[in-house]
Amino acid sequence: MIDGLVALTQAGLLILLATLVWRMLMLARSEPLVARPGHQPAPLAHKEKPVLRQHKRRASADRTELFTHLHILAGLQERDCRISGLQLGEAPETVRAYAAAWLYGAGCALCNQSERHSDALAGLVAQIANKKTGIRQAEAVQAIATLTSCGVLLACFRAGLDGAEYWQSHQYVQPENSLYAAITANALI
Repeated sequence: MIDGLVALTQAGLLILLATLVWRMLMLARSEPLVARPGHQPAPLAHKEKPVLRQHKRRASADRTELFTHLHILAGLQERDCRISGLQLGEAPETVRAYAAAWLYGAGCALCNQSERHSDALAGLVAQIANKKTGIRQAEAVQAIATLTSCGVLLACFRAGLDGAEYWQSHQYVQPENSLYAAITANALI
């Protein structure tokens, strides 16, 4: 009885392994090669046409993932500020603009390089900043557009960039790159 159960389990595992190998081969054939340094992908044959619908779906998924990551990061930083005694919703408009700049830096770190410094990213950041800090979206977009004109905005942007890059691999933001530290170190509040 036990020998039969062991043999059946082994046969089932072999079938699952064969299915896994087959599925990996099918996926490897259907997915384009990821460009590696020094590696040029082969050009498409005349019969093959790129599928734009998959590209649009992937771009939509990337945007959703970016929105989710930014929303989580903004929520964590808003909570950190609140615990430290800084209520972003009640803070002056300039402090909320600093928060938008920090979040924009985080967005630049989390998005694809081709999407950095785009109007779509600025709009997404303004939307999240509006939800988390209460800053109007137009004012958040204005703060993002004028980053280089103000040293404090630029410092907050840089802290957001560094904080999000670290957050991607460690799941927390170092205290020196947090939103609270960026605001308190660079602004008189």
